[in-house]
Amino acid sequence: IPKRDWSSDVCSSDLGGRTPVAAIVHSVTLLLVTLFVGSWVALIPMATIAGILVVVAYHMSEWHTFRAMLRAPRSDVAVLLVTFGLTVFVDLTVALGVGMVLASFLFMRKMAEATEIRAVTEMFANDEEAAAAGMGPMRPPEGVEVYEIDGPFFFGAAETFKETIAALARPPRVLVLRMRKVGLLDATGLALLRALARQGAGGGFTLVLSEMPPQPLQALRSSGLLEVIGADNVAGDIDLALARALALVSESRTSPRA
Repeated sequence: IPKRDWSSDVCSSDLGGRTPVAAIVHSVTLLLVTLFVGSWVALIPMATIAGILVVVAYHMSEWHTFRAMLRAPRSDVAVLLVTFGLTVFVDLTVALGVGMVLASFLFMRKMAEATEIRAVTEMFANDEEAAAAGMGPMRPPEGVEVYEIDGPFFFGAAETFKETIAALARPPRVLVLRMRKVGLLDATGLALLRALARQGAGGGFTLVLSEMPPQPLQALRSSGLLEVIGADNVAGDIDLALARALALVSESRTSPRA
């Protein structure tokens, strides 16, 4: 059995605790010192305690991580510096509150920028693009526009949605919204869809939703918007949505109002 060099163990960095047991032992030791030798601890010079606190604070600062975070995007660095400055010059509680608020606004801004609303009607004409986008062989009939929402559909993306829909030269007979990548639909998104459905009812076009994920579909049901749009106008895939659009276009052409 090889002889172990205990002196090297004591001098090595392995002396520091790395498990929850170390924290328990540390707490119990401090409790015992406070209860039984507190009067002696009061005799320790403040300069000595200050030196200990400086070393502890230095190790807690994790300046290597702080320096690495300065290479993050400017918006994240700004939140970091504001929180750090408030911690040093004001108060930790204030710094945490302001930092959380700033980080929340930053997150919402990034989510709004990540949400994309684009027209994909022309994509059906290219077989390779259509196959890559998961579109079937069926083509949109004349008078049908297909748009896809990519990202969470919440109040941060409301303005983008309004601008995209307002850019339509003229209202189509059927507007298909493909929502397979919409993981979140909030109250603002529901209000926009409701307004679009009512606008379509008054303007002579029909709104058809395609490939609704579970959360947006549940939101439609609980808000009563599913009845406004019509269960027949919520399709499970894009081919069913286009088939529904074709039926609606055929009805509009044969109706007395056409």
